Amino acid sequence: MKMKKAFHPLFILFFCITLTASFMLSAEGATENRVLVLEIAESITPASDNLIADAIEIAENGNYEAFVITLDTPGGGLEETQIIIKAIENTTVPVIGFVPESGKAWSAGTLILMGTDIAAMAPYTVIGSAQPVKMSAEGTVPVEDDKIINALVKFSVETARKHGRNETFAEEVITKNRNLNDEEALEYGVIEYRASSIPDLMAQVDGENVKGRNLQTANAEIETYEPPFHLLFLKIISNPILSSLLLTIGLYGIIFGISNPSAGAEILGIIAIVLGLIGTGFDINIAAFFLILVGAGLLILELNSPGFGIFGLAGLISLVIGSLFLVPLGEKNIYTPEFTRLLVLAIVTPTVVIGLFLVYAVYKVAEIRKKKPVIGTIIGDTARTIDAVSPEKAGFVRYKGEYWKARSEEEIEVDQEVEIIGKEREVLVIKRKV
Repeated sequence: MKMKKAFHPLFILFFCITLTASFMLSAEGATENRVLVLEIAESITPASDNLIADAIEIAENGNYEAFVITLDTPGGGLEETQIIIKAIENTTVPVIGFVPESGKAWSAGTLILMGTDIAAMAPYTVIGSAQPVKMSAEGTVPVEDDKIINALVKFSVETARKHGRNETFAEEVITKNRNLNDEEALEYGVIEYRASSIPDLMAQVDGENVKGRNLQTANAEIETYEPPFHLLFLKIISNPILSSLLLTIGLYGIIFGISNPSAGAEILGIIAIVLGLIGTGFDINIAAFFLILVGAGLLILELNSPGFGIFGLAGLISLVIGSLFLVPLGEKNIYTPEFTRLLVLAIVTPTVVIGLFLVYAVYKVAEIRKKKPVIGTIIGDTARTIDAVSPEKAGFVRYKGEYWKARSEEEIEVDQEVEIIGKEREVLVIKRKV
């Protein structure tokens, strides 16, 4: 019987290497198509710029198929919005904007959505309301300065035109605070897709040619961007309410620290101010900062002067006005009126409360200063001896129902009316009453 020829060991080794390589290539091919997703679920702040820049860098270096920004935001700063749109334009990675289910992309969020390469919305979502507002005596009012409005309108229209989107809406979202739901946005050419979820959207955009590449996203792996610790911390302190509160708390910490040097509050105050400035991106109203410093100085001056008067009142007024101006509003911001009112309440309320507390503290200090020393009220009063008192021997006297130890430079018998002429620690100095 003839035996079958065995395989050569080198052939077996080559076969194993080829098989292993093919498995590795197929595994790499399965995970090659990836999509990076960054969620923006709060206001557009200076931290948003850093988060998007970092995520774009990861998407570029990691050879991601696309970068998705989900927008569920009430708006934010115009300067930050322009930086984000510029970063989207400059990256080679296709950027997709998406308003997730039950979300909204108002104000700055709308502009960012129109600045993405592909724009999409989930059912029952809304975009719009990008007219800037400012504070006045009547509350929040729309900005009507033609210079500001015209510049913002032109920026919005050019952003839409660059991506072939509805230019009329891009204008009216600012001039008329126009809003659209997902169906209207698709019908009017503001967005390109409606999708229930990110996987659904990735299946729909598969094959689209964006920035010179054909998207292969139908079965792409979806990864959520996780910011590093320093950007996560920046995101927290960049919240407009928190950063403004840090500035306010820091200034009051300095006030308490100066008035009570041993407390160390001024150090904590300086730290809070630094964090607040970092959170605002160092874009702070200089006039507001100056007014608050003046108010703090006046209150400190009042603490060192008798009574609560003109310095204290002027200091409190300066603090309140400075806090109002400290709210990050006006021409460079496009917050919605509701968010603006929340900011004002968050800044002015603690200012008024702490200011009233300082008024009370100043009043109590003044009251204590006006109060006569105890020794000043005793001298000249009358007491009655219980024991005989002499230069050699002290005794007790009754003063206002209390027993006090007393001494005298003369002989005084029991049950004699005496006059208090001094006090040495707990011992009264007396003499015979004339």
